[in-house]
Amino acid sequence: MSDDTKIDGPEAIPAQLASSAPVEVPDLEVGAPARAIEAPHGGESGTPRWTRLLESLRTFTGNRLALVGAIFLVAVILFSFVGPLIYKTNQSASTLLNANLPPSSQYPLGTGPEGYDMLGRLMFGGQSTLEVGLIVALIATAFGTLWGSLAGYLGGVIDAIMMRIVDMTLSIPFLFFAVLIATLLTPSLPLIIVAITAVSWPGTARIVRSETLSIKTRDYVTAASGFGSWHLRLVGRHILPNSIGAIVVTATLKVATAILLFATLAFLGLSVPPPATSWGETLTLGIHHLFDSYWWELWLPAALITLTVIAVSAIGDGFYDVISKRQSVSSK
Repeated sequence: MSDDTKIDGPEAIPAQLASSAPVEVPDLEVGAPARAIEAPHGGESGTPRWTRLLESLRTFTGNRLALVGAIFLVAVILFSFVGPLIYKTNQSASTLLNANLPPSSQYPLGTGPEGYDMLGRLMFGGQSTLEVGLIVALIATAFGTLWGSLAGYLGGVIDAIMMRIVDMTLSIPFLFFAVLIATLLTPSLPLIIVAITAVSWPGTARIVRSETLSIKTRDYVTAASGFGSWHLRLVGRHILPNSIGAIVVTATLKVATAILLFATLAFLGLSVPPPATSWGETLTLGIHHLFDSYWWELWLPAALITLTVIAVSAIGDGFYDVISKRQSVSSK
């Protein structure tokens, strides 16, 4: 058969493809399964997972402030949870004869107004402070994400009702709510976590709802819905993965906000019951000696709270850089 021979019919397709560059044709035939419609939330096609992880790590470490924040946060976690195993002190019984002692070889960071070793006190206080921050962020982010994604996806009357509940929750003053709970119930660590979580999730819900309203109108979501994808699959497979940037940044901010709210409650006397303590409670005791020469009782817990909040916020910024870059690569 000569090169000029004309081929008609279905046999022409292989001949044309053989003489041209490869063309990627999406599987969009009628009756194709819904899983063929994929949202552009993954990495580059064919790229090994470990390569994507290394690229994400390189992007995160490229943000110097986020890298310093991560190192500091790891150091604080080790200081709070591993430190008491190495530097052992008695934090269950106070000795007033040792109150307000300056830093020395016996007490590296001095003692507090109740005679506790300040170094050991800061270690134990860091445990409850970090626990509150992380647990509140996890619960508030998970519940707020679920609430906001369902409200945005379902829309209509359901969306209006769900968001009015969010607005009512946001209108309740936090301090009034916390004092009311503390008046009715005995303050404890779980109760404090519930109180802070109750006022933390609505912000996440509003952000995720806004992202959902934008994403659900995109072509790949519409196509997947047209091919019969379940609603839960659409939300879990297409909408939430493409909202992960906003969710991660919001979660890190929730950690910082929860730590500050926990310190605020401690200032009002609503802290964990003794012998447990927190950085906010230690700071509150130090405020009473603001104009005395006991600087270590005030500035050390204040510095830990401030630097931890800044570190967590910087880590959130680093995560946002990683997710934004991966989404920009996948959309090309």
